Amino acid sequence: MLRRIFQSVRVRLLVIALLPMLVLVPLLLGSTMLRWTERIDDILISKVNGDLTIADQYLQRLLENSGERLDAFANSVALRDVMNDVPARSSLLDAQRDRLGFDFLYITDGTEGPADFRPRDWPVIRSALAGQWRSAVDILSAWQLDALSPGLAEQAAIRLVPTRAAVPTDRKVEDRGMIIHSAAPVRLSDGRMGALVGGLLLNRNLNFIDTMNALVYREQSLPEGSQGTATLFLDDVRISTNVRLFENVRALGTRVSAAVRERVLGEGQVWLDRAFVVNDWYISAYEPIIDSRGARVGMLYVGFLEAPFQAAKRTTVLSATVVFVLIAALSVPIFLRWAGRIFGPLERMTQTIARVEAGDMTARNGPGADGGEIAQVAAHLDTLLDRIQERDRQLRDWAESLERKVEDRTRDLREANRKLEETTERLIISEKLAAVGEITASVAHEINNPIAVIQGNLDVARTMLDEDARKVETEFRLIDDQVYRINAIVSKLLQFARPEEYSGASNLISPVNVVQDCLVLTRHQTEAEEIAVTTEFRSDGQVLMSRTELQQVIVNLILNAVHAMKGGGRLRLSVEDEGPEVAITVEDTGPGIAEDVQRRIFDPFFTTKQAEGTGLGLSISQKLVSRAGGRIAVDSAPGHGSRFTVRLPRAGEE
Repeated sequence: MLRRIFQSVRVRLLVIALLPMLVLVPLLLGSTMLRWTERIDDILISKVNGDLTIADQYLQRLLENSGERLDAFANSVALRDVMNDVPARSSLLDAQRDRLGFDFLYITDGTEGPADFRPRDWPVIRSALAGQWRSAVDILSAWQLDALSPGLAEQAAIRLVPTRAAVPTDRKVEDRGMIIHSAAPVRLSDGRMGALVGGLLLNRNLNFIDTMNALVYREQSLPEGSQGTATLFLDDVRISTNVRLFENVRALGTRVSAAVRERVLGEGQVWLDRAFVVNDWYISAYEPIIDSRGARVGMLYVGFLEAPFQAAKRTTVLSATVVFVLIAALSVPIFLRWAGRIFGPLERMTQTIARVEAGDMTARNGPGADGGEIAQVAAHLDTLLDRIQERDRQLRDWAESLERKVEDRTRDLREANRKLEETTERLIISEKLAAVGEITASVAHEINNPIAVIQGNLDVARTMLDEDARKVETEFRLIDDQVYRINAIVSKLLQFARPEEYSGASNLISPVNVVQDCLVLTRHQTEAEEIAVTTEFRSDGQVLMSRTELQQVIVNLILNAVHAMKGGGRLRLSVEDEGPEVAITVEDTGPGIAEDVQRRIFDPFFTTKQAEGTGLGLSISQKLVSRAGGRIAVDSAPGHGSRFTVRLPRAGEE
């Protein structure tokens, strides 16, 4: 039903008229909106990447300022004047710690530190002892914090808050501290080089994070409804953030998602994508924070709410959809009215063509006199139908004449084919007789000597020995063997020469037995040319083929091999199973066959023996094997001998 509907001219014209408006325009509009939203997403990612750059620069500037201020104090006259006065020096360090905003400040020679704190364990202090100030982010344990400043560990401790999508953990509290660790070289009272070390705790340092957020997301840098946020992570725990867990509760102790943690802390890459932050989706940027030892110890984050941008996208898409629907509602009726003026004439032409296809060659359109393009097409169609009607009449006449000629040619071909089959049968008999004649000469040679031995020994023995014949029992046994051999040779020769007296149809035969018989028939030729014959029989299968026909094929292949090895060589015959087939291989060590000759060796009357052969042996052999459902293949290369393989289907195999 649907197929018939869509074959209608009316439906096709409606599709042509409405396809641009109802399909192509929506697709174009949809693809444009998709590209627009993707572009907006790219812009948002670029913005948050720029925000992360500003935040990172602020952190780096904070590190530099900390080191520069500490270095300025280390080189100050005030510190140098009190270097030998321990109480005055301690008082000055306390005052400068508060002025510079450090949480701890002390002087060390590198061997001793506050409460067993080992200064040389820290690269920033080693750098200062070497004469160069340095500032970096470092992580201190709780006891190290208390050793540097009592009560600092309690200030740094943050209780972990269970967070959706974070990596599971058994920890309850993050008691480590992230500090800005600075050290500058200072000359001690005894002339040795020491280090002035200061540190600023970043855990719960809301002034630090709020200043960063205000710097990155200045007023009116985001659309109404969006909100910029910044966070400092120790490992994956928020230790300083302006992200709110509730209305006035900062999300300290919440943790980053497992995906972000793996990307930033695990792989050391920057995250630039949307991410779920505590309780909402944000356009986010994360980068790893590297400590003085080069390890990834935390993350710096900036981001802003995604919801306002998504709302703007939805509003834009909805507006575009409403506008398209209104335009379609106004334009589609106009398109349909114009298309209706074309339906009638085209449908009449369709009906005319259908009548012609049904066999009514007299059907015509009979267009009106309106003179439009469709009327002109209808008139041209009527003219074409007149010509088709005339051509159809001529074709019918030609078809009848051609059919008569084909019948005459077919009759001639049948007669020619019959004569060809008769000629082929006579050629097969002729080739067989030629092979029999060649074999007969060898058989005659084989028979002469055994008969002479038999006649001479039997006559002499029986006449002269009489009762003493038992003494020469061994000689009589040899004579009997020779008689048996003669009988076998003569019997096989008769089977080969007069197959109609022994086998008139295909029978189940053993290829191994046939090959053994053929070796007996061709023994004289192989021995005369001093050819070493080897056999390998690894098959007990049977094939369905006339025994004498298979003998003819094998004898022909053996004789061809003998002719190829004038002066001696090796002849190998094998019979083995190859799946559903039995493979009979005749392989010689002759000069081989050139590639151009291989393509023609199975052609009738083609021979390389000049006057010695008819050129029909392999052609007839191929015909006999093909008739039995098998095939002959040749594998040869000049100078490497030849191998002919006869493959016949095993009896009983599908």
